[in-house]
Amino acid sequence: MKIFKGPDIKPRNFHGLISVCPKMFEFFELIKKVARTESSILVRGETGTGKELTASAIHNLSPRKNGPFNAINCATLTPDLIVSELFGHERGAFTGAINSRIGLFQASNGGTIFLDEVAEIPLQIQARLLRALEERVVTPLGATKAIKVDTRVISATHRALRTESAAGRFREDLMYRLRVIPIFLPRLADRIGDVEALTWIFIKEFNKLGFRKVEGIEQPAMKAMCEHQWPGNIRELKNNLEYTFAVGDGPHIKLSELMPELSGKAPPNSFSQKNHEIQAMKQALKDSGGRKAQAAKTMGLSRTTFWRKLRELQLSGTL
Repeated sequence: MKIFKGPDIKPRNFHGLISVCPKMFEFFELIKKVARTESSILVRGETGTGKELTASAIHNLSPRKNGPFNAINCATLTPDLIVSELFGHERGAFTGAINSRIGLFQASNGGTIFLDEVAEIPLQIQARLLRALEERVVTPLGATKAIKVDTRVISATHRALRTESAAGRFREDLMYRLRVIPIFLPRLADRIGDVEALTWIFIKEFNKLGFRKVEGIEQPAMKAMCEHQWPGNIRELKNNLEYTFAVGDGPHIKLSELMPELSGKAPPNSFSQKNHEIQAMKQALKDSGGRKAQAAKTMGLSRTTFWRKLRELQLSGTL
């Protein structure tokens, strides 16, 4: 049986974005161009494709590179916390606000703020964000005086803002302020050669843990990985390799060691799977004392994915 023992092409590392694909090389050149501007940029891309790395690369190549870069995931915060995180608050503005705090717009003055999953910002808060973009001022929660800021905004979403706007969930005027320069990050399945290249990078990373040393991948396993559509993109690929290292043995990765959706094992029926997922999320939240970030980490999920699953499974209002 043929054993694959390494990538054929050395990948290029562009500010943390790793690829051997010409389509991604074109994307890297686009990043260089848009980084020169002061315009607001909207990064579109599926979950796990590297949107925050893209925003960081734009900042590091921009005239603002010596200024701060701050990121916030809008899907992981309650409406009150989003206002506080973005714009700050005064002492006594709400229960528990024992001290004043500056928001990320002020903390990013002279630099860049990255708003991940910007489509999740509640409609009632979007007017505040619009004012920050249009007038370059913010008003902390509980304050009456506006504060000038000089902050570039890069935002990202896996959903189309035009669709959200048409559905009445996102302000059209804010969409145009955020979407001055839209760029589209390719999904992993469309990046020729990157599954193999990234696989070996992750294998090298997991080999350092010491409990298993992988030297090659059997052909059926490699074929299954290359043919998989990777809806979770790079994050899903890494999770698959971590699973393989955990359940497998020996120097070669076998098809049977891949996650069920790749190895061809019959998955549980959808009802049982959903029920299992609900119970797993409830248990993770119980074990973490209700701390969602810790529960997400326990389950091997990003905070964005964990919050989205809470909403999809209608658990967000019951916990």
